[in-house]
Amino acid sequence: MAQIRGIGNAPCSWGVLEFEGVGSAPAYERVLEEMHQSGYAGTELGDFGFMPTEPDDLTRELETRQLTLLGAFVPVALGNPEALHPGRQMALKTARLLAAVAGESPVIVLSDENGTHPTRTQNAGRIRPEMAFTQDQLEAAAYAANQIALSVYQETGLQTVFHPHCAGFIERPEEVSTFMDATHPRMLGLCLDTAHCAYGGGNPVEVIRRYGDRIRHVHFKGYHEGVAAECRERGLDYFQAIKQGIFCELEKSSLDFGAIVKALEDIDYDGWIVVEQDVLPGMGNPLDSAQNNRAFLRTLGL
Repeated sequence: MAQIRGIGNAPCSWGVLEFEGVGSAPAYERVLEEMHQSGYAGTELGDFGFMPTEPDDLTRELETRQLTLLGAFVPVALGNPEALHPGRQMALKTARLLAAVAGESPVIVLSDENGTHPTRTQNAGRIRPEMAFTQDQLEAAAYAANQIALSVYQETGLQTVFHPHCAGFIERPEEVSTFMDATHPRMLGLCLDTAHCAYGGGNPVEVIRRYGDRIRHVHFKGYHEGVAAECRERGLDYFQAIKQGIFCELEKSSLDFGAIVKALEDIDYDGWIVVEQDVLPGMGNPLDSAQNNRAFLRTLGL
């Protein structure tokens, strides 16, 4: 039976988010040091430029802290045909850095650009059908994702996985299903993010069972259903939901991570699990949360 390769974390757990104007994040040296101190074996890249972009420099910083480079999040406005060229260039630039540091093992975590469209940002967690992509936008998004994944693979050998993300245009289970059906199953894998799945109305265990052959990267993110319900009732937007603590520590989550681990084992998942606890800069104590999350996963045998 295949075994999970290891447990990593990501800079977003320290408030390093891809959004402008949300405050100042800590220096990358502190983030990497605290990841290592907390017992994680790998990290994602974070925003391009947050960590060194020269391969030798980045390799040295990671090796000093015994961390493996696992992947990088690349948001692209997939439904906008004009975004394809710059999106592909960013994905390729990122993939070249990943490949130079860690060979063909990291993944490009592609997502529809999120937190920028007013309607989708304001209604994250309660998206209605009329807020979805038009058919033309859906076709453009699927084409863009396929083309980006193909370009990344042809030039660097890296795989691309798609990350359904709240406050983007592919959030609800129906949207995920339609998009996955429209994209190439061998070229584009799936990144399961437990909290975004749940806040969008999905069930992580059901996603694993349905898309097991396409799941090539996993984000373990805590999700607090009580906070989510309050955010829906009050009409809070995506960033307000983060500020309220919707993405909580794993042990405090409403999700059954034991069942999620069992479902991953059932499909012989052999990739990494990356802990993410999205916070805005200045929220909470990232080191304490990283340590608590790592300790909780050990109780699950990870």
